[in-house]
Amino acid sequence: MTYIYAVANQKGGVGKTTSCVCLSAALAEHGKRVLLVDLDPQGGLTTALGFSPDSFDTTIYTVLIDDEVSLDKAITNSKTDKVDFVPANLDLAGAEGELLGEIGWDRTLKVALEPAQESYDYIFLDCPPSLGVLTTNALIAAQRVLIPVQTEYLAMRGLKQLTQVLTKVRRKGNPNLKSKVLRTLHQARTIHASEASDELEKVLGDQIYKTIIHRTIKFAEASVAGEPLLSYLPESKGATAYRELAKEVLEDE
Repeated sequence: MTYIYAVANQKGGVGKTTSCVCLSAALAEHGKRVLLVDLDPQGGLTTALGFSPDSFDTTIYTVLIDDEVSLDKAITNSKTDKVDFVPANLDLAGAEGELLGEIGWDRTLKVALEPAQESYDYIFLDCPPSLGVLTTNALIAAQRVLIPVQTEYLAMRGLKQLTQVLTKVRRKGNPNLKSKVLRTLHQARTIHASEASDELEKVLGDQIYKTIIHRTIKFAEASVAGEPLLSYLPESKGATAYRELAKEVLEDE
């Protein structure tokens, strides 16, 4: 069985792309085959993997808009063994308007992903920082939503809005969709972050991962190098944290 995760939060800069890249590398260490799908027109995931978004003629945009282009034509090998990806670039910005004119627009991605499920154990959908057409497609296609949330109270307010969207998605199109929060960008030395982290755990219970991702410049350095932190600095605390998260993900299934 293939597990499809939408990695979503309408707030940018909370670690969605980092979580996709690092978690996929950690799962690959367990022998899992992983496909990453870049759904952000900025091509953040594509860039973080060490590739130029503008260098691709066939992207997720092509797959979503052109019925004649299957997903396998857009799949590219990453630098990490057992991890492939589907790139994105600014062309994807036009998909918002183009998809809305189609019948069953919200299930376009779900249909496109079906053939890939024979080849991968996990598929991670790196959503844009919005709750628009592309994120809706991801939420309809996924079985689970991984929600990176910065450990601060302002970020917690944004989580409420996303939770409302998930409720609508479950009611109207994906009733079995599960969600779980990942605490990111945590600054353990600040009282505010610690209190916010504790509050999230208290409110969410088993809907939050035990693993906490701490803020470190090492993630940015690895992104510039175009590789996951797990290969860039395999013994770092950040790499260790994502290995722990991978264990939780495997246990969930």
